[in-house]
Amino acid sequence: MAEADKKKAIENAISNIEKQFGKGSIMKLGEAQQRMAVDVVPTGSIALDIALGVGGVPRGRVVEVFGPESSGKTTLVQHIIAEAQRMGGVCAIIDAEHALDPSYARKVGVNVDNLFISQPDSAEQGLEIAEALVRSAAFDVVAIDSVAALVPRAELEGEMGDTHVGLQARLMSQALRKLTGAINRSRTSLVFTNQLREKVGVMFGSPETTPGGRALKFYASVRLDVRRIDSI
Repeated sequence: MAEADKKKAIENAISNIEKQFGKGSIMKLGEAQQRMAVDVVPTGSIALDIALGVGGVPRGRVVEVFGPESSGKTTLVQHIIAEAQRMGGVCAIIDAEHALDPSYARKVGVNVDNLFISQPDSAEQGLEIAEALVRSAAFDVVAIDSVAALVPRAELEGEMGDTHVGLQARLMSQALRKLTGAINRSRTSLVFTNQLREKVGVMFGSPETTPGGRALKFYASVRLDVRRIDSI
């Protein structure tokens, strides 16, 4: 194809795309650079901000904070919320564990009077609330504590001992597919905490895994592995 014909074909293709999907649906990366620049929310730890390379957790992205029990996952998330509030941001936490301590959050630096909190009855309810908050484009940080505590409605309504293979993983996969575009447009940091589980019968490699399937690992721009080193 001649250079002039190629240029004309590109112009026609872009024109058709913009007619169908709107102005700005496709553009050169140089033109979109400012819009695609990543802002951050500091973590409250200078060393961690430096280690992350961009100065904090990115806005408009999914972040996963995982680790064993009592390793400081929720504390780190509360520090991120406190930093966002200091910058004038609005934050919300979806407390699926029903265990948030307001007095401890206040000591960490969270302005609890201005923090929105939801304690959902099921995973579906919690993820729908998260979607509504993200799509409002008014929140700087939305935290979900934790993925392991998001119990699907079918499991809640079933009997003890019933098996629900892959139900939580499918739910997380569907939710993240729906949310990814909205998260980017809203510039909201969606922060998940997650626990560790051990795979049975693993002979080689680490037996550790996180609940909720592989979707969160795939969609998360940052995954922070938090460990307790020693008691103070």
